[in-house]
Amino acid sequence: MATSRKSVKSARRMKNASELGGFTIIEVVLVLAIAGLIFLMVFLALPALQRSQRDTQRRSALGGLTTHITDYQTNNNGKLPAEGKVDPVDDGAEAAYPGVWECKRTNPNAAACLISNYVNSVNATENEFIDPDGWAYGLTIVNGAKNLPNSAGRDFDHMVYVVKKAQCDGETVVDSSNARDFVVMYKLEGSGTYCQDNHG
Repeated sequence: MATSRKSVKSARRMKNASELGGFTIIEVVLVLAIAGLIFLMVFLALPALQRSQRDTQRRSALGGLTTHITDYQTNNNGKLPAEGKVDPVDDGAEAAYPGVWECKRTNPNAAACLISNYVNSVNATENEFIDPDGWAYGLTIVNGAKNLPNSAGRDFDHMVYVVKKAQCDGETVVDSSNARDFVVMYKLEGSGTYCQDNHG
């Protein structure tokens, strides 16, 4: 009788030990699979999140450009800068930054002068018109939507377009009859095209 009680107690102890024991292999594999899936989701979402953050910074900078062009109009009897172009500059060419937006007295480039005299005038020692990825923006000023290059708004190429006598129609640019109207347009890195006119 004593032996059977001992064996029953022993069996209960073994049962309790198995219930309190470590994870089974299936449980460990399941936890690892879930952790791997979470890591994969974060790994895939992170670049998109970073692109979105850079695009938010770009929208802010281009909104500032719209304000500076409005300031230019105020100081020039409602006129907009003349047509002109300055190409983007790679971050590997940092020595070129001080001269990128140089506004020359002889044969001045309106695009360079706009940035030099208005956008970068707040801090003369540092260019602020630079993309979050390190490139100095390019700037092309054209008169009317019909003069936009075919690539405008299609390629992420660090080129900002200022279109005179134009308005935004969603993400596209359409001509306007008002000589004071203008559009700032830029292809974003993530998706879509930034288009803002001076009507807000």
